[in-house]
Amino acid sequence: MSKKGRVLFSFVLILSVIVPVSEGNAEERKQEPTQPVQLENLDRGLIAASTPEGNFLSWRLLADEVTGHTDKGLTGTTFHVYRNHNKIAEVEESTNYLDENGGEESNYYVRAVEDGKEGEASDKVSPWEENYYDLPLQKPEDGVTPAGESYTYHANDMSVGDVTGDGQYEFVVKWDPDNSKDVSQNGYTGNTYLDTYTYEGELLYRIDLGVNIRSGAHYTQFLVRDFDHSGKAELMFKTAPGTKVITYDENGEVTSEEYITMPEEDKEAGYSHSDDYRMSSDDYYNHIVEMFMDWHEHEEVVNGSWPETLEESFGLEPRYDYPLSREDAESLADYFMDEYAPERSERNTLRELEGFILNGPEYLTVFNGETGEELETIDYKPGRHDDGLMWGDYAMSRIEPGNRVDRFLAGTAYLDGQKPYAVFARGYYTRSTLVSYSWDGNHLEEHWYVDSGWTPMDNPFNDSPHGTPGTNEEFSSITTQGNHSFSTADVDGDGAHEIIYGSATIDDDGSLLYGSFDTLPEESADPGAEARLGHGDAMHVTDIDPDREGQEIFTVHEGGTYAPYGYSLRDAETGEILYGEYTGEDTGRGMIGDVVPEQEGMETWAEGLWTADGEKISDDMPGTNMNIKWSADLTTQIIDGAVDETPVITDWKEGTLLTAEGTRTNNHTKGNPGLVADVFGDWREEMLVRTEDSSAIRMYMNTEVTDHKLYTLMHDPQYRSGISWQNSGYNQPSYPSFYFASDMDWEDVPVPDMKRSPSLDRLHDTLEAYIENGEVTGPLSHQLTHSLRQAAHHHDKDAMKQARHFMEKFLMHLERTHQERHLSEEAEKDLERQGEQILETWKN
Repeated sequence: MSKKGRVLFSFVLILSVIVPVSEGNAEERKQEPTQPVQLENLDRGLIAASTPEGNFLSWRLLADEVTGHTDKGLTGTTFHVYRNHNKIAEVEESTNYLDENGGEESNYYVRAVEDGKEGEASDKVSPWEENYYDLPLQKPEDGVTPAGESYTYHANDMSVGDVTGDGQYEFVVKWDPDNSKDVSQNGYTGNTYLDTYTYEGELLYRIDLGVNIRSGAHYTQFLVRDFDHSGKAELMFKTAPGTKVITYDENGEVTSEEYITMPEEDKEAGYSHSDDYRMSSDDYYNHIVEMFMDWHEHEEVVNGSWPETLEESFGLEPRYDYPLSREDAESLADYFMDEYAPERSERNTLRELEGFILNGPEYLTVFNGETGEELETIDYKPGRHDDGLMWGDYAMSRIEPGNRVDRFLAGTAYLDGQKPYAVFARGYYTRSTLVSYSWDGNHLEEHWYVDSGWTPMDNPFNDSPHGTPGTNEEFSSITTQGNHSFSTADVDGDGAHEIIYGSATIDDDGSLLYGSFDTLPEESADPGAEARLGHGDAMHVTDIDPDREGQEIFTVHEGGTYAPYGYSLRDAETGEILYGEYTGEDTGRGMIGDVVPEQEGMETWAEGLWTADGEKISDDMPGTNMNIKWSADLTTQIIDGAVDETPVITDWKEGTLLTAEGTRTNNHTKGNPGLVADVFGDWREEMLVRTEDSSAIRMYMNTEVTDHKLYTLMHDPQYRSGISWQNSGYNQPSYPSFYFASDMDWEDVPVPDMKRSPSLDRLHDTLEAYIENGEVTGPLSHQLTHSLRQAAHHHDKDAMKQARHFMEKFLMHLERTHQERHLSEEAEKDLERQGEQILETWKN
C-alpha cells in the first residue's frame, strides 16, 4: 500500500444509516435517524497477498456504494481489476479476486465503475510474500525500577485511526513493560508508551505517559477517533504530570520532547513535571500515618457514618486521644499493618506495598493524531478522592489500596446519533462513574456525567460494599454492575448509542435506562432476595437471535453465590433475562458466534454450548479468548493461544485454520491479539499480533475467496465504536449493529445512505490518476497540481481567502477552451464537480 502525502486536508465522510423495518416490526421501536452520522472517509484499502494458487486481492466496498441486496450479499459498485496497468477482471459479486497468473513482480489497482464509467484508481499495491504483513516497530529501551528491578518492553494493545486524512489507517501501539501489573498487584512498573505508526512503519511520534501513570490493563484506555469532524483522528486518554510527546528524525534521533500543559492552579500549588508519586514502602507507611492523624476530620467520621476512633474500627478498646499525635498514629499504623491486616488475609502484606500512585494530579488530554501535539488538557473527572478508602479498598478481607479506585474504562459512542463522543469511566465494583465529552477541535465540552455516589459503609475497615446501592438515588443501582469493559449500541432503536455498562445500561442522554436484577435461587447465599446480576469479565452485544426484535446482551457474572446467574442472555433494550443459569461460582469467560451454521442464530457459551433461543447443544464449547470474522462463509472463528503459546485461529467444525508462528498474544491468560478489526480489504477482520521479539506487528488476512459482498464493517457505527473500546480493560470483540452470520438475511442489513463531504485528498488522488492514465496531460497537469497544492497549503494555515483563490484558479484552468486537447471530457467533469463542491464548502 503506497503512502500518500499528508499536506492535503481531508473532510469527513458523512453517513445516514437507514435501518430497514421488516414487515411486522414495531415502528415505534425502530426510528429512522434524521441526521447523518460521522464516519471515516476511507480509501479502497486494497491488499494483495501471494498464495499457492496465485495472488489474492481484497478491497473495500464503501457504504455509499451499496444499491441493494441479493440472497448472498449486497449489491453495488462493480470493480475493474488491473495488473501492471492492464485490466484483468471485472468483479461484481464480491470485493476480492484471485489472480492465478499473478507473480511476485505484479502490481495491482482497482477502479470503481459507475454508470459504465471508471472512477479513480486505488493506490497500487504489490503482493505480500505470505498471508501477512509485518509492520516494523521501534521498541523502547529497557529500564530499571526504583527497587532495582530490570524490565523490558513488548507491544500490547492497539487501535487504528486515519490521523493523516489520506483515507488509510495509521496504527497506535501501546508498549507495556514486562512488569506491568493488574491494578490489585503490588510492585513498581515501567512507563507506558503509545506510538503512532504509518502502514510503512514510520514512527510519527511517541507519547511517554511518565512515571505517574501505572502500567497495566486497567490504567490506560486510549481512544483514537475523529471527534471534531476534521477528517483526521485525535488521540484521547488519561495523563499525569510527566506525560510528554517525543518526536524523532529519520535516523531515530530525538528531535523534541514536549510535556503536556499543566493547569495554572496545579503549577501554583507546586506541582511539576519532575514529580514522582510512586510510593515506596516507607512512603506508604507515612501515608497511613498521616491518614490516621487526620481521622477526626474525615467527612464520614464528622457526619457520624464511620466510627469516631480507629480503635473502634479495628475492634480495640479506646486508648488514644484525638486528634492523634504522630506517635499515636504510628502505633496504630503498626498495629494495622502488622496485626489487623494479616489476620484478615495472609495476602495483606502492607509493609511490602510499593509502586502504587495514590496521590497527585490526574488529567485528560487530547492529542493531534498526526503530529502528537497536545491540543487540550483538563482535570480527569472524577478524581480519585483518596487512596481507595471510600471506594471500599480497605473494607474487604483483602486490603487493596489503589484497586477499586483505579478501575478505568473508555470508549466512543454516537450519543446524538451523529458524531462520536468520548466516554470515560472510573469504578465498577462500588462507586461507578461515567462522563462523556464532545471535542470541537479546540475544547472538550462535558456532555453528561453519571455518578452512583459512594456505597455507604458502617466501617471502612470491615464491611461489604459490593452490591450496596449508591448514595445518588438516580444511579444507585449501577454499583457493582460494571464489567472490565463496556459496550456501545443503539439498544432502543432511536438512532443514538447507549452505554451497556455490564449489567446496567445508560441511555444516550445520560439517564439510567435500567439496572438488571433477579431473584436469588434456593441454592444461593440468600434465597429469594432480589440481587444485581452484577460484575463480570466478558460481555457481547449485537443481534444474537434474528427471530427477536433488536439486539441481545450475553454476559458472564462473577458474583458466585450472590449472583442470580453465572451467565445470561438479556434483551438489550429492557434488560429482561431470556435465558441463563445459576452457577454459584465466578464464571470467568464467555463468548458468542456462529459456530454451528446449521442452527439458526448465534451460539453462546460459558458453561456448555447453547443456541440463541436457549437450547443446550453440547457440554463442550469453543475457546473464549477472542473471536474473529475470518471465514468466507460468514461463520465465526476463535483465536486461541495465551501466555507463551503460539496464537491459532480455529473453527469449531474444521479445526485449526491458521497457526501464527513466531507471534504472541497479550494480557497473559486473556490471550488477546493486539487488535482484531476490519482494517483493510473486504469485510472480514484481520488479526494483528506482535512478533515474539516485538520487532513488528504481524497483520494476518484470510486469502480465501468469498462471494459474499458487504461494505466495510468500519462503516457500521456500532462496530466502529467497538474498535475504539476494544483496547479497554479486558479486550472484547467488536460487533456490528445487525445480525452477522452464515444464515443472515441480507434484506435486514442496514442500508446506508452516505453523503461524503468533498475532500482535497480525494481530489488530489483523482487528479493524479487522470494524469497517470493520460487523461490530463501537458502543461495543464502542472497548472492543476500547483493550484491544488497551494489551495491545500493555505487551507492548512487557515488562510481561507487565499485557499479559495487557488481553488478558483484550479477551476479556471479546467474551463479554458484551449485546454481541451490536454483534458478528457470525463476528467473535466469529475475534477470540476469535486472542485466546485470544495469551493462551495469553503464559502460556507
